[in-house]
Amino acid sequence: MAAAPEMRASDGDRDRVAAALREHVAEGRLTIDEFNERLEQVYQSRTYGELARLTYDLPEIDLHRLPAATESVQRPHPARPDDKARSLKGAWSAWATASGVSWMIWLVTTVASGHFIPPWPMWVMGPWGVILLINTIASAGGRSRGGA
Repeated sequence: MAAAPEMRASDGDRDRVAAALREHVAEGRLTIDEFNERLEQVYQSRTYGELARLTYDLPEIDLHRLPAATESVQRPHPARPDDKARSLKGAWSAWATASGVSWMIWLVTTVASGHFIPPWPMWVMGPWGVILLINTIASAGGRSRGGA
């Protein structure tokens, strides 16, 4: 039995329309602003007719076979060569920042206590720095072997 436009919609019906709208955004048929407007209206809708008006200008979508999700799985985004270098630069920046903060805390507590406190920041920066150094060397070796 086909649902009449004046029949009340369930939460599941609204969720299916919301999922279809998300898919249309992924396919580029709707802008984010249009999606947000329609999504707000989806959850305010009470009948099948109100839900149908939100998707009248869009093609039907089979939610069991989501085109955008299928394509993104089949064609993974290729990594750019400079991504690894940028990642290493970020890792070294985080290491330097954490090390600097640790050394400042050590210095303030040593001065405030009035006696020498063993330099514990070495335990923070040492192992982390060794691992970063190994990754940096391995990355540089891979780049020269991969050759341009």
